[in-house]
Amino acid sequence: MATLTIRLPDDKHRRLKHLAASKGISLNKLIEELSTMALAESDAYTRFQVLAAKGDVRRGLTLLDKLDQAN
Repeated sequence: MATLTIRLPDDKHRRLKHLAASKGISLNKLIEELSTMALAESDAYTRFQVLAAKGDVRRGLTLLDKLDQAN
């Protein structure tokens, strides 16, 4: 396991410590959870971009039109 040292403004550090305490977890665990969320978001965006590049624009627009008609 790696160790990471980061510099944060004091106010942000205090707020993160408070958030971690309110969740009943350590600051380390909070940062780990937040980094996991950031990576998941990045992975989802990358998957979307790959799928979008392979997609058929006309088919996508047709599906959106169907959604509009259903609402």
